[in-house]
Amino acid sequence: MEKYDPRIDTYIDQAAEFAQPILKHIRALVHEACPEISETMKWSFPHFDYKGTVCSMAAFKNHCSFGFWKSTLLPDPKNILRVDKEQAMGQLGRITSIAGLPDKNIFMTYIQNAVILNKEGIKMDKKPLAPKTELHIPEYFSNSLAAAPDAQKHFEQFSYSQKKEYLEWITEAKSENTRHKRLTTALEWIAEGKSRNWKYQR
Repeated sequence: MEKYDPRIDTYIDQAAEFAQPILKHIRALVHEACPEISETMKWSFPHFDYKGTVCSMAAFKNHCSFGFWKSTLLPDPKNILRVDKEQAMGQLGRITSIAGLPDKNIFMTYIQNAVILNKEGIKMDKKPLAPKTELHIPEYFSNSLAAAPDAQKHFEQFSYSQKKEYLEWITEAKSENTRHKRLTTALEWIAEGKSRNWKYQR
C-alpha cells in the first residue's frame, strides 16, 4: 500500500475552502508522527493505516472531523477525546480551523499511541449489537408518506438507520414551523431516494 494516495489529494482539493488547510495539516501530522503509515480511502473518506486502521479524517459542509479507530483503548491524559453527541464521526469535535486542533506535540503523541496499539496487535473487544428498537412513526408522518407514493416506496426500502435518521430529524424539531419545513424537505429527498445526510456523502 502506498504511503500517499492520490485519491486523498483529490478529496482535499474538492473539500470546502476552509477545510483544505485543516485536512492538509492533519495529513502532514499523521505522516510526521508515523513515517511508516499509509493512506487509503474507505467509505469515501481518508483513512491512515499501519497494520490496520489507525485513524481517519473527513470534511463536511461546515466542519471537519478526525477519529481514532481504537479511541476507547487510547490513554487520554490531556482529555481531548470527546464522547458526546457533537463528536461528529470523530473524537475531536467539530473542527472548523487548525486552531481548533490539539497542540502539535500532543496530537502526534496520541497518533503514535494509536499506532502502537496496532503494532502490538491489541484488538478492540467486540460488543454484542444492541437490539433495534421498533421505530415509532408519528401519524402525521405516515399520512404524509401515504400522500406521496414515491416517497413512501423509497422510505419502505430504506435501512433501519436511514429511517431513524429522518424520524429523529423531524420529531426533534423545536417548533411546529420547523417540523413542517423539515417534513416537506424530507419528503422531497426521500422521493428521490436520498438518505438524510446525502449532501455529505461522496
